[in-house]
Amino acid sequence: MRYLCCILTRARPVILRLSSHAPHGRLPRAYSLYHCQALRCFCTESSKPYYITTPIFYVNASPHIGHVYSAVTADCLHRYKLLKGYSSRFATGTDEHGLKIQQAASSSGKDPLSFCTEVSESFKHVFQRCSISYTDYIRTTERRHRLAVEHFWTVLHSKGFLYKGTYEGWYSTPDESFLMPAQVTDSTDSEGRQIKVSTESGHKVEWMKEDNYMFRLSDFRTELLHWLRSNPKVIQPVKFHNLVLQWLEDDIPDLSVSRQKSRLQWGIPVPGDPEQTIYVWLDALVNYLTVVGYPHNHSQWWTAVRHVVGKDILKFHAIYWPAFLMAAGLPLPQTIYVHSHWTVEGKKMSKSLGNVINPLDAAEKFTVDGLRYFLLRQGVPDSDCDYYDDKVIKMCNSELADALGGLLNRCTASSLNPTQVYPHFSNACFPKEGLEGRSASDDYKMLEAVSALPDLVEQHFENLHVYKALEAVSACVRLTNGFVQRHAPWKLDRKDPEERRWLDSILHVSLECLRIYGILLQPVVPGLADKILSRLGVTPEERSWDSLKFLMRFEGGECGLEGRALGPDLGVLFSRLERRRTSKDKS
Repeated sequence: MRYLCCILTRARPVILRLSSHAPHGRLPRAYSLYHCQALRCFCTESSKPYYITTPIFYVNASPHIGHVYSAVTADCLHRYKLLKGYSSRFATGTDEHGLKIQQAASSSGKDPLSFCTEVSESFKHVFQRCSISYTDYIRTTERRHRLAVEHFWTVLHSKGFLYKGTYEGWYSTPDESFLMPAQVTDSTDSEGRQIKVSTESGHKVEWMKEDNYMFRLSDFRTELLHWLRSNPKVIQPVKFHNLVLQWLEDDIPDLSVSRQKSRLQWGIPVPGDPEQTIYVWLDALVNYLTVVGYPHNHSQWWTAVRHVVGKDILKFHAIYWPAFLMAAGLPLPQTIYVHSHWTVEGKKMSKSLGNVINPLDAAEKFTVDGLRYFLLRQGVPDSDCDYYDDKVIKMCNSELADALGGLLNRCTASSLNPTQVYPHFSNACFPKEGLEGRSASDDYKMLEAVSALPDLVEQHFENLHVYKALEAVSACVRLTNGFVQRHAPWKLDRKDPEERRWLDSILHVSLECLRIYGILLQPVVPGLADKILSRLGVTPEERSWDSLKFLMRFEGGECGLEGRALGPDLGVLFSRLERRRTSKDKS
């Protein structure tokens, strides 16, 4: 009997034994790792680890808006969890091995490592420019990653999940993907020649036959189905969960996990067999483990992992990766968040069309917060979204400049608040509903909506529906603007004590609404949120999720901000964007 692992629980260590008679060294079904909840490492409530990843991005081309969308989505979840008090790690990076990189480097006249370093640095620069607050950046050419991949391979081999065989079938170099006959169709190239292409990506495929290592993927079909059916929210949105179940309805073939070195030199050699190079996807997927220290001291973080991936790489993350982890005896991801793609004015982004959106140009035109807000406000994970400049301008002007910025500027103006302090609230002017006061029935509806907003935003963030969270915030901002417009505090006489109490109460309620919006918007538009909260005099210690206690004075409690000096006037929150005139417009 071999000891598999020791897991700490509140009571005592739990030791599972693995029978040496199990086929390929696998656990009996009843004790499979992903069935056994005891295998979730016990973490104290105070530590609450959270580990979010983007895909590592392939360095055959410069970063575009789709890469930034993946990164901003993960960044939003990371920042949200930090607000909630979690100890969060956020990993991104670059995938630098494979035939496609080997060919791209050769075409550019550079050695592969220099080529990869140059492109990887461009990803770093774009992410830093777009306020992507990653804690870990991984490159697959790093030594720590090579050691992790070699160890992972050795584990799979020692457990009997790898065998020498012959792969014969279709292979797409641009996708670095092996394809079934049903995934291939006829097409013609630019010169009119008959070719075969992938039905999913449209990329050219070639028939390949070579001796290499195979992974016993077919052994895991039943376990994969059980895992998915037992965890209906493990792949979100549900559309993609159902798609993976559909893929698994048929038998799945074993997977080629190496290439002959004569065909692929740029990669990690198979341990003990230098004539073979490890398949780029097996190599790349292990990056998520590399980041958290695999094969040592990775358990705490690995049991809290969530992946953000594009729909085009769903198969690799929802079938291959879980099967690899099952074979290696490791816990499976907590959640796989899947998002769709961005088109540009209705067309797929491509170099040939010249419509690839450069994120640096977009951030320059619309500001970093404007770009982030648009991507997360418009990005609907389960369907493709369309990008065009006028759409960005219209949304940012309407929701950031006019609605949110106008509200902040109006309610902190020295004409309404000459002393520039957080105004006092009067329960006599704004009593509980049903009592005499100056408030209207619509005011209470607004208070109810803003009070419920944090829970609603939390629910949407947890389900990767950031666009719905922002929709809810935007709706409340409109209600608050309606509240201010309805009561027109600029018409009140500050010299009249009663009028002044009512004016201050209107401003107090409005600033409380803005404080809630500022805290909730931190994961999405960190720069704008900071400007809002700084203007209101909210300290860094008062910006966590626990600070989302709305209008405490209305409930008879205390408000620590009441009477405190506002922060400095930082000017317009978000300057209105203007459409840049083109030569076409002028003609």
